Amino acid sequence: MSPPVSSLLALIGPTASGKTAIATELASQFKRLELVSIDSMTVYRSMDIGTAKPRGEELKGIHYHLLDMADPWEEYSVSRFQIDARNVLYEIAAQDGIALLVGGTGLYYQAVVDGLEIPGRWPEVREELEEAAVSEEGLDLLYRRLAELDSDAAGKIEPNNRRRIVRALEVTLGSGIPFSRHGPGLFANGSTGVRAVGIDLPRAELFDRIEKRLDTLLSSGWVEEVERIANDPRGMSRTARQALGYKEIIAHLEGHASLDEVRLEILARTKRFAKRQIAWFRRDPRIAWFSSSERAKMEIASIVSGIVECPFQLEKRK
Repeated sequence: MSPPVSSLLALIGPTASGKTAIATELASQFKRLELVSIDSMTVYRSMDIGTAKPRGEELKGIHYHLLDMADPWEEYSVSRFQIDARNVLYEIAAQDGIALLVGGTGLYYQAVVDGLEIPGRWPEVREELEEAAVSEEGLDLLYRRLAELDSDAAGKIEPNNRRRIVRALEVTLGSGIPFSRHGPGLFANGSTGVRAVGIDLPRAELFDRIEKRLDTLLSSGWVEEVERIANDPRGMSRTARQALGYKEIIAHLEGHASLDEVRLEILARTKRFAKRQIAWFRRDPRIAWFSSSERAKMEIASIVSGIVECPFQLEKRK
């Protein structure tokens, strides 16, 4: 599924690198600029504090699309996102707007800019795999099985990444075709004219920002937010539970860990996640990288300033 425009702008980078602040500032400055989230967790309503979702004054006078698209108990897949993003980009282009993709979910980014062909679903296969992956030993066996059936896919997935191992096996077993052979592949860059700017801060600075933001989130009512969601009888969907920190705070609320222990666990997990984000995006040669948020902002501002006519050419809807 190709994107509905021939050219795209994107601001990407790891969590806590300052993407949202830059994007909202630029959208306030350039009235034709509309922001499109490519974050897999800000799509959930009520999960506001823990996802550092832009709210209130930050969004005053700004069009920020694809926030609050689903409730926490709903599944929200990349295929659903791809459809929603395509519709939003079409409408922005139709109104002569300029779309800026903003976020750090690599798969969502590629779903838009490379028009990934998302494989189907095989619920019965997935259910069996999920049951087998409950224990660490079971997950290890599944990873070995994936390595036997599709070594290319296994080589690009971390052995402890349960979600991706299960998904790769689901597709491989359900379709009879190795996961790595579906579509152009996750790590094949398409021909879309994306102009992407990436933020890659020095590690010490990034990790300091991650820690400070974590403490701000915890002091802003994050635990209470998680408690409200956990008390809802509808619970949290499999995809919503992937959000950083939520399952750790639920463990605290259930009495399994102190808040200090949970804080340290979330901090470590977030740092590992940031490293994975950078590694994912570094595979894309189309991204121009900057080691400071200010330089990244200046680059995006320069690109937008240079646009005299909207570069997005509409495709005919089929």
